[in-house]
Amino acid sequence: MTAFSVDPWDPGYAAAMAAEAFSELGATSAELILDIERPAGDWKPITPGPDARAPETLLVADGVRRIDARVWVDDPDTAMPLPGIAASYAAGIVRCGPDGAGLAGVEVRRSIISASASAPEVKTTHATYQPGRAADSSVEELSLALQRQVTQLEVELSVRHRSKADDLLLVDGPLRGRGHLPRTIGYIKTHHTAYLPPAQSAVVSSLGPGQRTPVFLMGTSWRRHAWYVRLPVRSLTPWAGIVRCEASADLAPEEAAALADTVTLALPPLAGVDYKDPRAPQNLVPIGGLEKLLRHHLGDARLLYRALRTAARA
Repeated sequence: MTAFSVDPWDPGYAAAMAAEAFSELGATSAELILDIERPAGDWKPITPGPDARAPETLLVADGVRRIDARVWVDDPDTAMPLPGIAASYAAGIVRCGPDGAGLAGVEVRRSIISASASAPEVKTTHATYQPGRAADSSVEELSLALQRQVTQLEVELSVRHRSKADDLLLVDGPLRGRGHLPRTIGYIKTHHTAYLPPAQSAVVSSLGPGQRTPVFLMGTSWRRHAWYVRLPVRSLTPWAGIVRCEASADLAPEEAAALADTVTLALPPLAGVDYKDPRAPQNLVPIGGLEKLLRHHLGDARLLYRALRTAARA
């Protein structure tokens, strides 16, 4: 069995000896096509018309992840230990329909992720960690490799629990890696980049609750349709209650616009409330409840950390 050891630092921090971190923050270079639904010079807030309907069934998918320990994996190819992470992650589906919301499914997995092709399966007294592969040993790539596993688990659960041809799937976070799923929307709660030019960004600020911007097409390392929606909110700050939604770039413009209307009607009743959730209203009630449940399913972090250290000494 390939040996591994656990870094003594708290796993919430970088490893005691880590690759240099870097940031991608800066000016956006995203491709934008603004006249998908309306000419760029004629942008204005859109209220879904009388023919628009909220979906009868809305599935909400989310995943959580946690680094249980930072590890070193002995790699025969390099004759030296490579940094890695031992991680727990979980995904779940909430089904929202006419009779209320209910949990459709939850699954938990655990991985040892490193750049080594010889990463071991690690069995502890409380859990088994399966080997996972990262492209390199940088902190960023280890995190990305873990996120890819979370996304894949969300996809598997989503496919397994879709039962109606007219249901709508809302995934918490960007649509990337899930754009091939039919009738699927990415839901982005926080905004780190101002993608739109000033004139169109001003339309976002002017949205009323339950209104959306026109649909536009955006491309970074991947392409998708997108639009902004304002949820019910008491704050008067320009971007309070604003979320961005994403849909497949393969949709025809009229299909994307119809989907945008459907989502704009579906979201406000699910908005979080500020006396219960500091991330309200963007953190939808089903998402907040699912996140809490999934974190509980990850298990006790201290117990798993001690179990990993014990397994490393075996």
